[in-house]
Amino acid sequence: MIDKISILEKKIEEAVARVGVDEQPSALFDPVQYILSIGGKRLRPVLALLAAELFGKDPDVAIAPAVAVEIFHNFSLLHDDLMDRADMRRGHPTVHKKWNANAAILSGDAMVIEAYKYIARVPHVHLPAILDVFSTTAMEICKGQQYDMDFEQRDDVTEAEYLEMIRLKTGVLFGCSLKMGAIMAEAPPADADALYNYGINLGLAFQLKDDLLDVYGDPATFGKKIGGDILCNKKTYLLIKALKNSNPVQKEELAKWLQATGYNPDEKIEAVKKIYDELNLKAIVENLIEKYYLASLECLSSIHVTDNREQALISLSKNLMYREK
Repeated sequence: MIDKISILEKKIEEAVARVGVDEQPSALFDPVQYILSIGGKRLRPVLALLAAELFGKDPDVAIAPAVAVEIFHNFSLLHDDLMDRADMRRGHPTVHKKWNANAAILSGDAMVIEAYKYIARVPHVHLPAILDVFSTTAMEICKGQQYDMDFEQRDDVTEAEYLEMIRLKTGVLFGCSLKMGAIMAEAPPADADALYNYGINLGLAFQLKDDLLDVYGDPATFGKKIGGDILCNKKTYLLIKALKNSNPVQKEELAKWLQATGYNPDEKIEAVKKIYDELNLKAIVENLIEKYYLASLECLSSIHVTDNREQALISLSKNLMYREK
């Protein structure tokens, strides 16, 4: 199954490498090619191709919407980095650091247009359905980003609000990728919807796993310094749960670190992580990840296909849930 996924990843890499090639002005398209070239799992477009294959079609039927998804995903990262004032992305300088904020804004805008140009390549018979799911998803991702920014100014974010935010920021693009692949393969609407829900649950589990790895991952494996979310007071499920479950002493300690301005980064990470450990939050989040993972597999099992074609998606899901980076 890994070989099949590797083949699909290579197919996506080749298609993405052609985006913006020989386009002018270079000042507009160089940042586009840069953000698309600095790595990433290519997970979402691979899901689109696997969805088409699930229903017995050549994955190439879904290549246009798959590339559109990857372009849009990277656009969202480009603008997220600007809004978060992040310096690094995947071990490389972010676009606004390598160029400037104006370049990040305009090149990001160009990426949205490029994504829709790939959507426009879809055969007319499928175009209305593809446009509907893609445009709905694009707007939902913007809503999720707004909620994420709003949460920075609040200290009363609930678990339910956080889960809805990551559904919008992460889950819906997983679901969209899979549903578009199903549509391109002419899957029954009920199966396309089941695959969408599989993606939503997988996306929720994926983001919660990311939150967990940011605190408990191995820096050598994770690929970046552990504790970034703690240092920037990001409202992750771990922090929200800690604020809710902590006793008065722990609450006071958390408040001290959340309000601190001059501090030793390692000391802050260690202090907050100690509270997480005292509250057994690692196990709580792992249980929640398992809940969404199992829910995703239940959605997948409701789709009846022959020749065990669902095994590639099951294998990919398992790899995502038990990954260390």
